[in-house]
Amino acid sequence: MKAKYIRITLIAAAVVLIAAGVLNGGSADVFNKGVRVCLECIGIG
Repeated sequence: MKAKYIRITLIAAAVVLIAAGVLNGGSADVFNKGVRVCLECIGIG
């Protein structure tokens, strides 16, 4: 029973932190870095 509440709490915390990161613009930063890394790997950037 206790493990169930811990699991629900951790999932809720993860959802809140993901939402905060998206609202803060973090997803755009990650996308831009991913594009740069990909372009460097194939030799364009």
